[in-house]
Amino acid sequence: MAPPVNQTSLHPQGVETHYSHTELEEELYETAHIDYDKVTISHNPSAAELYEDALVHESGSAITSAGALVASSGKKTGRSPKDKRIVDEPSSVEHVWWGPVNKKLSENSWKINRERAVDYLNTRKRIYVIDAFAGWDPKYRIKVRIVCARAYHALFMRNMLIRPTEEELANFGKPDFTIYNAGAFPANRFTDGMSSSTSVAINFKEMEMTILGTEYAGEMKKGIFTVMFYIQPVKFNNLTLHSSANQGPDGDVTLFFGLSGTGKTTLSADPSRLLIGDDEHVWTNEGVFNIEGGCYAKCLDLSAEKEPDIFNAIRFGSVLENVVFDPSTRVVDYEDKTLTENTRVSYPIEYIPNALIPCFSNTHPSNIILLTCDARGVIPPISKLTNEQVMYHFISGYTSKMAGTEEGVTEPEATFSACFGQPFLVLHPMKYAKMLSDKMTQHKANAWLLNTGWTGASATKGGKRCPLKYTRAILDAIHNGELAKAEYENFGVFNLQVPKSAPNVPAELLNPAASWTGGQKEFEQEVKKLGALFKENFKNYESEALPEVIAAGPEL
Repeated sequence: MAPPVNQTSLHPQGVETHYSHTELEEELYETAHIDYDKVTISHNPSAAELYEDALVHESGSAITSAGALVASSGKKTGRSPKDKRIVDEPSSVEHVWWGPVNKKLSENSWKINRERAVDYLNTRKRIYVIDAFAGWDPKYRIKVRIVCARAYHALFMRNMLIRPTEEELANFGKPDFTIYNAGAFPANRFTDGMSSSTSVAINFKEMEMTILGTEYAGEMKKGIFTVMFYIQPVKFNNLTLHSSANQGPDGDVTLFFGLSGTGKTTLSADPSRLLIGDDEHVWTNEGVFNIEGGCYAKCLDLSAEKEPDIFNAIRFGSVLENVVFDPSTRVVDYEDKTLTENTRVSYPIEYIPNALIPCFSNTHPSNIILLTCDARGVIPPISKLTNEQVMYHFISGYTSKMAGTEEGVTEPEATFSACFGQPFLVLHPMKYAKMLSDKMTQHKANAWLLNTGWTGASATKGGKRCPLKYTRAILDAIHNGELAKAEYENFGVFNLQVPKSAPNVPAELLNPAASWTGGQKEFEQEVKKLGALFKENFKNYESEALPEVIAAGPEL
């Protein structure tokens, strides 16, 4: 089995011997009893080889008119968070934030699931092994091994991890973390700790992950992310972040946090700035690095006009999941959500023209942007945050979903996700928030709450979405330093500092009370309603939250 992760094993001293295919076979036999006499092992195959295998052996595979590979993830077209487990073992038990996010799995149940996964892989005629890196900074990256039965899964992780050079692959050695993906084979529902026939389990002692009962490739990507949420702070005292990041012409770095629909991808894709990454980063004592070697973008309603960079990245080497296409022309219909609304594309980050390669910066972030899309229309378009407010809003991770089609639901639904990535957190959210605050103080970073949602009224009562041109003008003023010098006024209940003016932005837009169409009394009621939701949600974290952070929340 892979050695426990520590700084020595991550970065071994001395010269390693070259890593042959025979050595790989022997190692897989020793660590997982993969029988290489019966199973053909394809080690780091090319995209072309994986295309061929997918087309021949995997149902639902095809090549689109743009050259991307179409793959089907089967019944599961999204993650299964209710089936995620962390193994309860001595080395990590004191670190893990146990509860609804991180549910315990016994070591015995882990062994049963691992054996089940390996047994399935041994029944295949061929399996794929991808050796690659998570993390662009050589000082902190980890060596990851994917062992899987589907060419689609291998190509997906070949895109999402950082592809080693020939020399790095030859000297790869033993991995720091291994995923055994037997997703086409179910877990035994009667195994202790199972909630269904799907099991996604991580063992920090063995530094392994097993997947059963789901073929959705995103489980592997987010599994590695979860591991980095553990390894980086615990082993290196680095801060793992669910954020996008870009770098300006002068080397200044901005981090963007935000849940789905807040504009994280759109706003970080700025033609005047270089993209460090769109989803997963680590803030170290030296700067910021991207964890991934690729991007995993949503495809629903995608067009060349709305998202040209993503649209043009869909070509040979990219993987399209669960999309519908014309059987004759092979042109994809990105508006068709017959199979799922969660249609996705995976592609190497170098397919983005303004990507910063290698994807890390030795500059510390100077601006932290917390994005929200407030459909209630009461959060100001831009607010400057104190450190305590940053921790409060970072832990809250607020945005809102539009009212659904269910009868009687007339108001937008408030959604909270701690640290803007609650499903992937391993430690208590307060620990990540404190690290963020400390780094902001050390490197004199400014922090902002940026609302890309509605103004004038709620989305259901005639409000209008804040125009993108004004949001971009606000961002420009943040990046050139003008907004930090503006005159501010206090926004009651939330006690946010709101600028009285911003270049190229109408003054009445900046304070939602000024643009509200339903009268002052109604506005105050709506602000208090949202504030009450914040306070109710924050009760989940108060036991470990600092008093000054609790005090930074809304005052009712």
